[in-house]
Amino acid sequence: MGTRRGPARLVALCLAFLLLAVAAGCSTDRPEPITLRVLASSELADMGPVLDELRRETGISLEMDYRGTVDAANELAGPGGHRHDLAWLSSDRYFLLKSKANGDRGEKPLATSIMRSPVVIGMRRGTAQRLRAQAPDGQISWADAADAAADGSLRFGMADPRRTNSGLAALVGVATAAAGTGTALRPDDVSCDRLRGFFAGHALTSDASTELADGYAARQGELNALITYESELLALNNSGRLREPLEIVYPRDGMVLSDYPLLLLDPAERAAYDTLVEWLRSEPVQKRIMERTLRRPVNPAVPRSAPLREPVGNALYFPDDQKVVDRLLADYGDQGRDRSSQVIFLLDFSTSMRGKRIERLRDTFEGLAGQDDSRSGKFVRFYQRETLTVMRFGGSVLDRRSITYETPADLDRLRGFVASDDFDDATAIWSSLDRAYRDASALAREHPARTLSIVLMTDGENNTGMDLDTFVRRHAQLPPEARAVRTYAIRYGEADAEELARGARATGGRMVDATGRSLISAFKEIRGCVD
Repeated sequence: MGTRRGPARLVALCLAFLLLAVAAGCSTDRPEPITLRVLASSELADMGPVLDELRRETGISLEMDYRGTVDAANELAGPGGHRHDLAWLSSDRYFLLKSKANGDRGEKPLATSIMRSPVVIGMRRGTAQRLRAQAPDGQISWADAADAAADGSLRFGMADPRRTNSGLAALVGVATAAAGTGTALRPDDVSCDRLRGFFAGHALTSDASTELADGYAARQGELNALITYESELLALNNSGRLREPLEIVYPRDGMVLSDYPLLLLDPAERAAYDTLVEWLRSEPVQKRIMERTLRRPVNPAVPRSAPLREPVGNALYFPDDQKVVDRLLADYGDQGRDRSSQVIFLLDFSTSMRGKRIERLRDTFEGLAGQDDSRSGKFVRFYQRETLTVMRFGGSVLDRRSITYETPADLDRLRGFVASDDFDDATAIWSSLDRAYRDASALAREHPARTLSIVLMTDGENNTGMDLDTFVRRHAQLPPEARAVRTYAIRYGEADAEELARGARATGGRMVDATGRSLISAFKEIRGCVD
């Protein structure tokens, strides 16, 4: 009996030794598990399958805390300190700017770019073809998009720039194009809001770019464009949810590129961070990221797939002044609020305006009605749902007409008001402006949320009615909502520059001198200068 147990015992021992050897081998090769807490942009949720592979191959688990990029940046730059080991944002530009504005002079966190995606415009094919046919070089710009939004032919979705990087990047892109400097935006570039026409077409918003794509799919019958990441547009086109895929437009005046940097917040996790970065930027992983998320690889050894071979073109600078971003976000405001606005044009129709001067004024209104094809003209034109009032004056107010721009026929009516040949021999500048403020006072009570301003254009000196001092005293007695309405004066011909400047300043506005330059350039300079 002992003889039969011997071989069985031997087999059991061999199996035990074999299992121990295998176990020892596994424990030697398997990396030490570690969990890192990551404050992440919400659009990185699509990296889930890649992060599962990361855990299996490296032992590193990322505990992702998703936020809108701007919200995440505000938290990182706040006084509470970091509660996370890493941050992984679509862009760290806003975070760095906010930290600087908050007085943080410490060392910046180590940051490494992982992938790239530009913020672009997805358009229905017919919309893109129409805009391309109208562009001199066949390339669509942010200015073209703003022009189409103003006339009602472009209705788009864009995420909230107060919460998301894609919305903020789009806002910076279009504002940089409006400034026309080709450099980072400065405070002077955003001293006037020239994006009102662009926002007239903003019909869908969201707190996250992924939710924005869902919203577009649900409302695709009423929208024809979506401004978001290139990767989001490609994914939406591949989803089968669209009746018509969107054509991706790379604006010729440039776009802001997101590079998805991974930031090391806790220096004690440097070793794990280095392993993580090395793995994410490796050739096979970069290829998998590209295939799964449709973002561009940063590893030059990885060839881009066909949908990502389009050159990005001109990359725009992000502002380096927090005041610029704060102003842009303030101008954007609450998308749900009443965005309607009204401008009262108080136009001199004294006899000195006959001939060439009135022709130039009419040409100016043609340009503002959409006939000015210049870049600046596309940003300052009249836009849908804007109310425009023309008050013609001589020795008194001769006529007053208003339209709310909904269709081209409304602009034809506006042209008709300015085409009048009813002139007067006298020039009552301050009595006429006083009358305009009486109207403005009633309008401000009727429509308290509406933005209201007055544009005064005159080519002569005040020779009848009240004087400037009387106007200033009467203006000071107006109710607060009327005093808040600013006057922007345009000096033309022989008008008294000093008096006009003083009168405009008394209302909180300013004067623009149109002598020695085109009248339309003066109107364009002040167009949109309302708070």
